[in-house]
Amino acid sequence: MTEVASICSDLLKIDTTNDGTPDGSGERLAAEYVAGLLSGMGIEPTVFESAPRRTSVVARIPGDSPEALLIHGHLDVVPADPAEWKLHPFSGEIADGCVNGRGAVDMKGTLSMTLALVGEWARKGLRPKRDIVLAFLADEEATGEYGAGYAVTRHRDLFEGCTEAISESGGFSVTVPRGVTGPRDGLATDDLRVYPVAVGERGTAWMKVTAHGVAGHGSKPPVDNPVAELCRALARLADHRWPVRLTPAVATLIDGLGRALGTTIDLDRLDEEVERLGKVGTLFKGVIRNSANPTMLDAGYKVNVIPGTAEAHVDGRFLPGFREEFLETIDKLLGPKISREFVSFGDGVASPTEGLFDDLCSALVAEDPAGRPVPYVMTGGTDAKSFATLGIRGYGFAPLMLDPGLDYFGMFHGVDERVPVAGLEFGVRVLDRLLTSRAT
Repeated sequence: MTEVASICSDLLKIDTTNDGTPDGSGERLAAEYVAGLLSGMGIEPTVFESAPRRTSVVARIPGDSPEALLIHGHLDVVPADPAEWKLHPFSGEIADGCVNGRGAVDMKGTLSMTLALVGEWARKGLRPKRDIVLAFLADEEATGEYGAGYAVTRHRDLFEGCTEAISESGGFSVTVPRGVTGPRDGLATDDLRVYPVAVGERGTAWMKVTAHGVAGHGSKPPVDNPVAELCRALARLADHRWPVRLTPAVATLIDGLGRALGTTIDLDRLDEEVERLGKVGTLFKGVIRNSANPTMLDAGYKVNVIPGTAEAHVDGRFLPGFREEFLETIDKLLGPKISREFVSFGDGVASPTEGLFDDLCSALVAEDPAGRPVPYVMTGGTDAKSFATLGIRGYGFAPLMLDPGLDYFGMFHGVDERVPVAGLEFGVRVLDRLLTSRAT
């Protein structure tokens, strides 16, 4: 078993489920594991808690330049029901060339690549091109309040000199299927792989929405039933077809995809182009519109009682520059009888497609000459929003070469999450090229 696979397996065996409650006992155990590895490499970690057992680890590795690069990731994972999985979600079992478990792609595999590389540096006496700050954080899968949010407000000194950052959700391969591309510079048809490197993400608006009505007996004609009112409002949200809004970053992504594939992508028919391009189309499918999905419901306490209130939660995401349009639309769809409040809110972030972005792309192509890196905008959100408040420009870069048959997007928060061992080893090599002074 290679070191990166062993570390990944160990991390996956630690149940760091974040169910949205204050408990974080698994986060504490994972943080202690990471801190122990770093200490064994001769790196002094800083371990801190925002609340009991909500634990994060930060460490700095001196490099040839004090202008620091932040590499951050989260220790927590979303819940998993063992009954739905072929292998137990916290087994960390290595089978069929993959490390299996909740968090394999989101994002303990990435943390393992970083730790394995740092361990290699320690053994070989290598140092990075620039100072590296490592952050292993709690609570990303909820609001980030106990993790990155706490770190940037209470421990901002640990990130002194950090100007840029890399983290999850970018740098993975998407193999281009036959029939959707033009000329490929002499490459074999099945060899072309697109590598989306994230340069931005949509804004996040998690909302609690509440309907107020008149409580009464369930057998009588309702005066003003908040459950019914809320259901109608949520149906309007769920059925709404948000208009296409092409932001500059997404336009750059689509242009890059077209050039990489040797094809023309019709900007006036993007929904149809998503279908034509298959997996490649999913790279922009979720970032050409705002979205709002009802995700939780809470109403009533007895079958024969009409309650006075009914509540729901909505996961809202909006494109950079379209916050006001998004909120105005939300209020119109909810209607005057529904109030809303933010559970978590953060504007979208964007970083330049030059400088570090070029270095990320070069490191990928050096390991995979058939690769075609393109800028990418994430549909969801990450801790990059918190670090952006410190002026740190963030990129999604967790390099993986994947088997074409692996549904990577389906692995995020999905059943039977797993990551290929060969993909992790590829990622370690890419990061080595990117970060070490000997890289070429």
